[in-house]
Amino acid sequence: MALSDEPAACGPEEEAEDETLAFGAALEAFGESAETRALLGRLREVHGGGAEREVALERFREWMMNLLLDIVQDQTSPASLVHLAFKFLYIITKVRGYKTFLRLFPHEVADVEPVLDLVTIQNPKDHEAWETRYMLLLWLSVTCLIPFDFSRLDGNLLTQPGQARMSIMDRILQIAESYLIVSDKARDAAAVLVSRFITRPDVKQSKMAEFLDWSLCNLARSSFQTMQGVITMDGTLQALAQIFKHGKREDCLPYAATVLRCLDGCRLPESNQTLLRKLGVKLVQRLGLTFLKPKVAAWRYQRGCRSLAANLQLLTQGQSEQKPLILTEDDDEDDDVPEGVERVIEQLLVGLKDKDTVVRWSAAKGIGRMAGRLPRALADDVVGSVLDCFSFQETDKAWHGGCLALAELGRRGLLLPSRLVDVVAVILKALTYDEKRGACSVGTNVRDAACYVCWAFARAYEPQELKPFVTAISSALVIAAVFDRDINCRRAASAAFQENVGRQGTFPHGIDILTTADYFAVGNRSNCFLVISVFIAGFPEYTQPMIDHLVTMKISHWDGVIRELAARALHNLAQQAPEFSATQVFPRLLSMTLSPDLHTRHGSILACAEVAYALYKLAAQENRPVTDHLDEQAVQGLKQIHQQLYDRQLYRGLGGQLMRQAGSLLVFEQ
Repeated sequence: MALSDEPAACGPEEEAEDETLAFGAALEAFGESAETRALLGRLREVHGGGAEREVALERFREWMMNLLLDIVQDQTSPASLVHLAFKFLYIITKVRGYKTFLRLFPHEVADVEPVLDLVTIQNPKDHEAWETRYMLLLWLSVTCLIPFDFSRLDGNLLTQPGQARMSIMDRILQIAESYLIVSDKARDAAAVLVSRFITRPDVKQSKMAEFLDWSLCNLARSSFQTMQGVITMDGTLQALAQIFKHGKREDCLPYAATVLRCLDGCRLPESNQTLLRKLGVKLVQRLGLTFLKPKVAAWRYQRGCRSLAANLQLLTQGQSEQKPLILTEDDDEDDDVPEGVERVIEQLLVGLKDKDTVVRWSAAKGIGRMAGRLPRALADDVVGSVLDCFSFQETDKAWHGGCLALAELGRRGLLLPSRLVDVVAVILKALTYDEKRGACSVGTNVRDAACYVCWAFARAYEPQELKPFVTAISSALVIAAVFDRDINCRRAASAAFQENVGRQGTFPHGIDILTTADYFAVGNRSNCFLVISVFIAGFPEYTQPMIDHLVTMKISHWDGVIRELAARALHNLAQQAPEFSATQVFPRLLSMTLSPDLHTRHGSILACAEVAYALYKLAAQENRPVTDHLDEQAVQGLKQIHQQLYDRQLYRGLGGQLMRQAGSLLVFEQ
């Protein structure tokens, strides 16, 4: 089929007629409308699942692909119609993902040259037809999977005496290299094509070294300071990452050290391009996996049966503990670790502190994959390096990356129980991480990632391993689910709590709490602070930790709404624990009323008023004087707050409005 990018010279009437014919051809090609109606009509019968449902889905996908590919493969189809068909194919690919639909492309031996010819005649500068080039490159990547040597397709390369045409292998490589440096999405498809083409048995022997040399020269010449340099580096890094992912280790290992040295010279961590830094981390981790033998660490923690049904059955039988863990010894402790592995891990640890989440996430997955192939001692050193991210000298980015790495290590069984003491300690801090930055704070992503760690631990460990930490973890998750400012963190904590209740079965009153504080209930912040908290505080295991958190973290919060909600929550919880509120909480609040920090001063005065009023109402219900709960010294301290604020002129100037509001509430509550 001839697909030309040069428009034919024609007048307005002829153009209108051509468009009408093209549109008519598209409508007439819908010959399977009856079958489509039949497929859609059977949805009521097959929606429940089973083989019929899968067959219907598969048939519908094949029908869409075949209908469009018939247009593409029709020799009489005009160029505009073919481009339109590829646009529809791209929409399907975008919705479902190209990997699902790749296998539906025709990929017989006879399809190689026609597809290659179609790609060859495309104009890379035609911005209206980029979907065509993208889909053709993906199609060509599928045809590269044929199990025959490409040399068999060349036939006689000498078409005329003295003239030779390029081999199929050279043509594909030339096309792939040319599209790796374009500015549109065809660059991504070219990277997929390269990974499948270069790793072929017949191609890797003659072309892998040549292509890698071309790629490293491109990286060395390019700079992320220019747009064209960014484009070139992007395509090249994608291709290299895909090759080291799909290629066999023995084929890629001879080149891994050279690629790593070149990557070091590119200084990608200094780039302000997020995608380049992400691709750099992705390529680094795959180079590290190439250095190490593919194996599953024999020393990893193995929980064994993780069936939720089996766990619930044990609970109904009153058996909360399962058989003890048996750790196997590492048979390869004496294996030499290649020199490049240390450099790879160092770069991944740097990636954990990157300013962008996608880079930190990629680095965390790399840490988990690498640690799974290391001897136990070296993997434990990696865990120690990850724990160093939780220093208070580090930024919230490092805390977030550290949490992601711990979750990856935990769910892969690479955090041994001996490390849980240190890990749980930092995760409890991460669950309440909230650092002021000017008029706001940072740490939402850290708290969310910490919930992910707790979720991963629920699935990774036996109940007896986490039993010493159940009280601390359950209280921290309940507090996050109820009192966190961000809705995503509250829902993440609720999900982690639910996972622990189901998988571990050791969280106190877990089912009762989940019934009230489920994923949807914690969506309303006021409901969490004022209603759900009261219900949970009715269980003595959670009462004091919840009150302590409000006094320590929320009374001095930067958000005024949170301070007011915290004070009202303390009013409700004081009636659950009157003695603790009167003897422990109220004196702490009084000492904070003259704090130099405006937010602390405002929140503590509101809380003093609310707690005092709650104790007063409780005493009135019992027909007792309020001094039975608050001693005389506490009452006098409460009365002196207004005068102290007035004497220090705190009702005026900066923050005076907040102080007047708090003082008015204090007087009203008294």
